Amino acid sequence: MRQGLYKSKNMISIRILQTVGPEFASEFISRFGFDPARQPPKSAYLTMALGAGSVTPLQMASAYSVFANGGYRINPYIIDSVVDIATGRVIMKAQPAVAGDEANRVLDPRTAYVMNELLRGVAKSGTAARTQATLKRNDIAGKTGTTNQSFDAWFAGFTPKLVGISWLGFDQPKSLGDKETGGGAAMPIWLTYMQTALKKVPVTQPGPMPEGLTKVGDNYYFSEFPQGKALANIGVSGSGARDSNAAKPAGSPSGDAIGKALESFNPMGGPPIRF
Repeated sequence: MRQGLYKSKNMISIRILQTVGPEFASEFISRFGFDPARQPPKSAYLTMALGAGSVTPLQMASAYSVFANGGYRINPYIIDSVVDIATGRVIMKAQPAVAGDEANRVLDPRTAYVMNELLRGVAKSGTAARTQATLKRNDIAGKTGTTNQSFDAWFAGFTPKLVGISWLGFDQPKSLGDKETGGGAAMPIWLTYMQTALKKVPVTQPGPMPEGLTKVGDNYYFSEFPQGKALANIGVSGSGARDSNAAKPAGSPSGDAIGKALESFNPMGGPPIRF
């Protein structure tokens, strides 16, 4: 998973989805604030791993905030307050739920911790390495995304205090250009914004690992799946090369054989996201 994210290797995501099953994975669609009606059905397809379906940048920001705040669903809002300028009277003040006791937990804190660590790695030495290098802070995490034929370019990045999403695309889907990728087109926009937005925001150091989580080498283990009893790597070795000893779900076709077909197919119409 680590190397798959760092190097944007789609087959790792497909193999993981094969392992857990599309029906189980689809349960997380609404948890993260996406509209189930605009996603593949529960009988669903492995193209879910590549971004089949459609989302808005605001929904993506809501989803990534779950990782940023440790596993809580927060609903974004646009208007903070309405004030009568003649009298100074506050007519309306937004009162959003705060991560913690006020908001619903939608993700195990251990999973949120691990995902934060993985996505910080992407921002340090993966496809989004320019983010930490440019902003000179190690609390940035993120992921690039590019659809087939460069119809859309995405970058989702965050710190524990701020989530930002940049997206490029046309109202009526068409290619942005062969070389327009998430890292090359969307990420610079995010960087320009964050250079100002984070200027006076202190760097947040990673908190302690949640109870029930253990790190051995580069791998994390939940307490109910002790070392040696759970699959830690799927399909790729620490060097980034294909791991010939990696487990493959029973009865499943070769991931390599189906990969190209999946990347050119979207059951919802339009191009799937190629991360």
